[in-house]
Amino acid sequence: MSVDIDITGLRPEQIAVVASPLAELGMALHALSEPGHHPGLQGWATTVTAGLDSHLADRMSEADFLWRTTYSDLFLPYAGIPGRCTLPGAGLAEDLDLLDKLSDEQFVDAALEFTCALPYSVPGPAALADAEARRRALELAAARGPQQLRFTERLLADPPRTRAWLRQFLEDCDAAFFADTWSRLRHQLAADARHKTDLLRRKGLAEALASVSSAVTLDEAGARIVVDKLGSGRSATMDGGLLLVPTSLGRPHLMVLHRYGWQPVLHYPVSHPEPAAPPSVEQLTLRLAALSHPTRMRMCRSLARSAFTTGELAQIHGMTAPEISRHLSALKKAGLLTTRRRGRYVLHQLDVAAVARLGSDFLEGLLR
Repeated sequence: MSVDIDITGLRPEQIAVVASPLAELGMALHALSEPGHHPGLQGWATTVTAGLDSHLADRMSEADFLWRTTYSDLFLPYAGIPGRCTLPGAGLAEDLDLLDKLSDEQFVDAALEFTCALPYSVPGPAALADAEARRRALELAAARGPQQLRFTERLLADPPRTRAWLRQFLEDCDAAFFADTWSRLRHQLAADARHKTDLLRRKGLAEALASVSSAVTLDEAGARIVVDKLGSGRSATMDGGLLLVPTSLGRPHLMVLHRYGWQPVLHYPVSHPEPAAPPSVEQLTLRLAALSHPTRMRMCRSLARSAFTTGELAQIHGMTAPEISRHLSALKKAGLLTTRRRGRYVLHQLDVAAVARLGSDFLEGLLR
């Protein structure tokens, strides 16, 4: 199975690789609601969730089906703008302005994607205009629970009010946590977009797509992009363009917007540095032996929380400095400590990432 994009007649200048703050906010909401999909983001998700205002958290659950079980095309609104060549905005406000430019029919149909009630990659009736499509959407929303039904009823009864609610919610998420997250991610995403654009210019579309994912290929004729997925769909650039939108928080999801009448979009995860090489058996043995000593386990509990000098650890654990030094030496030899100098003092701290690779249960026990 695959999702295919017919790019017959597509010119190089009609292909754009651009980061989108709204798309990344959508992925942030997805990662917060489905942390199991993103084990590498658990620390970030825990920090954000702990700092959420209870009112915002409640609102987040009101429509989480827009980003939890499905990823709504509303987070890629530029694809729906007439002309099929609009680019994402430079900031979240600009992306939200593009969301406001979608017609009520486009907004409602994209928001109702979670019900699977409406045609997607082929033309079909709009829920606002067709009584049977509206009835079917409500029926399937009800099957998914009262929360989804309430949202769908509100959406169909008063689209402008629901649109205003969603925009305000997204702006509040930006103020609460996303602005800070975006400020850290946007440079990485921009760099990836520049790299893909350079590949397009120097080596062509096939090379650029290969750098996106091994699951994305260009056929021999150069007329069709094939995305290997457990699902089927088709789209075409026709007289429009093709967008490639990188995401950091979305890894490992590779998504294709192939809604009928919209500009096709590949929403792909940026590559990450290769993980560290696994330790040798000898190094693994050293680490397990170092952590098996009860005194060193107690020291690790302190060192996981903060950095300490040898003298401070001696005082905390009621031991002599030479005894502490021997235990620190064993932990350092096993590659479990980081050290840094502050004036005449040497500070030791546990390498939490190295310990986490040995086992989450042990790390949780240290941090409990």
